[in-house]
Amino acid sequence: PQWARWDTSDHVLCCVCVCVWALPFVITEKMAVWACCVVLSAPQWKPLPALQCYENLRLQKLPMAQLQIASVRSGICAANFVGKGLRHCITSDGDIGSGIASVLATQTEQGGPEMASVGVHAGPEVSSPQPLPLSSSAVSKRRTCENIKDEARRQGLSAGATTFSAKYVPFSPYEVTEEDYSLDDIIYTSKDGKLLDVQHDLEALRMYDAAYWKNLFDSRVGKTTWPYGSGVWSKKEWVLPGIDNDDIVSAFEGNSNLFWAERFGKEMLKMDDLWVKHCGISHTGSFKDLGMTVLVSQVNKLRKMNKALVGVGCASTGDTSAALSAYCAAAGIPAIVFLPANKISIAQLVQPIANGAVVLSINTDFDGCMRLIKEVTAEVPIYLANSLNSLRLEGQKTAAIEICQQFDWQVPDWVIVPGGNLGNIYAFFKGFRMCKELGLIDRIPRMVCAQAANANPLYLYYKSGWKDFNPVKASPTFASAIQIGDPVSIDRAVYAIRSSNGIVEEATEDELMNASALADMTGMFTCPHTGVALSALMKLRERGVIGSTDRTVVVSTAHGLKFTQSKIAYHSNEIPDMWCKFANPPIEVAADFGAVMDILRQKISLP
Repeated sequence: PQWARWDTSDHVLCCVCVCVWALPFVITEKMAVWACCVVLSAPQWKPLPALQCYENLRLQKLPMAQLQIASVRSGICAANFVGKGLRHCITSDGDIGSGIASVLATQTEQGGPEMASVGVHAGPEVSSPQPLPLSSSAVSKRRTCENIKDEARRQGLSAGATTFSAKYVPFSPYEVTEEDYSLDDIIYTSKDGKLLDVQHDLEALRMYDAAYWKNLFDSRVGKTTWPYGSGVWSKKEWVLPGIDNDDIVSAFEGNSNLFWAERFGKEMLKMDDLWVKHCGISHTGSFKDLGMTVLVSQVNKLRKMNKALVGVGCASTGDTSAALSAYCAAAGIPAIVFLPANKISIAQLVQPIANGAVVLSINTDFDGCMRLIKEVTAEVPIYLANSLNSLRLEGQKTAAIEICQQFDWQVPDWVIVPGGNLGNIYAFFKGFRMCKELGLIDRIPRMVCAQAANANPLYLYYKSGWKDFNPVKASPTFASAIQIGDPVSIDRAVYAIRSSNGIVEEATEDELMNASALADMTGMFTCPHTGVALSALMKLRERGVIGSTDRTVVVSTAHGLKFTQSKIAYHSNEIPDMWCKFANPPIEVAADFGAVMDILRQKISLP
């Protein structure tokens, strides 16, 4: 019907568009530029400003493959929306070249690589398209009657990618296996009981070069385009490429602060390049949000596929339950939480309660809760959300990619991660390894896993020369989130440490609490788990393992506000058998000017 309404000039334009569509695959870059200009100039119905268009496109420095996409999309656009579809490619001042470059930039930023959807396949002989910075002339403003998901649908950003894929495979890095499963399968281990890993099609990802991925990821930072404003989903192609954007459950997590710990580094450790990756600056106050957005999004998809799932469950030491409860609440999915009684902070306990989860306080430790949730999910259609499930690690690995990104794609020398159930140390390693495999970085940093001495099975295994692993009975520790004696991801962690020439270190209760307090005195507000990592750093620095000029990143896994009870006890000198070296209790003083001045003279230098 639309074709019937066209006049002769419309038919001529359509023929030109079809020719242009085919040309870029066999012509030179200059000819492709001229072809784009012809198509984009035609709707103006005036002498073709092809020379101006050519210069504008040339100044945009679009590589050949991008010009191919330009011609393809221009042809499709003209054939379907003649007289109006291409006019949005022309800026208000008639700047055609900048107009198409801006539109391509917007499409690249919002949708990422979608060449397969228009039949374009970038072979090895073609440079990968480079996304451009978002131009104001290309912004398609959201309509007043729509939200950001509606906007994404209107702009065609809802469909899952067809170019990339991922699947479950057994975690067996030293063995070749043909066993694999769809990510839509509800499965947690291989046939012989191994953990699973998410394996991406790296060959498909390599169709785009490192510069493309860097520019694409950088272009999404700070945006509100659904779902790419999330630090996790800005790397969607590397995380869960096949999911429809409508199924994603996100609080725009990630993009967390990487700050220079200047005073702590210089004054306490004689280091000039110490950084803290504050993953606790997140929706529920811990790094667990990074993985939970991926897992709950997949569950949301499975429920829409009519999979028999009545809810999602986890055993937790606090932070996992908070993240699961929040994301399930956002999606309207029931959450079931198993917590060890009297072993987590009040701040951690109140989060799942507030989010409406079914909270079971069980008289056992985390390992006992883990055994129970595995038994329950084996009998009841409740999806298991613990790190036994490898989907979470796909989100958590984006923190490693972010670190590279925040250092302008340079690699730190050391990354120190607190370790309990040990999934996170592998997730960080996996993120760095993926960056290296796809050419974004040239090496993997040395990984350090820091454990509390009261729950240190990996440390003991490391000290034995990897000869004898034995679970331990975890004793109470202020670093309660890593109070785990039988970690699920032990094999993953060992692989990450050994593959990165890494180290495992431990911290006693005195060491972790004093390290945390010392860091707080330089302007931080750390959780006890960060204290474990900082203590490990101090030991390695003292032994000369980490040098004064080594760029070192300490991963802070949770916000200190979730552990105020331990800080109050420390600064009140109320912890039995602990020398609270940096305690700073409030000073009681009479409401008298002279008494106040006496105290001030004792504490600070007055003129």
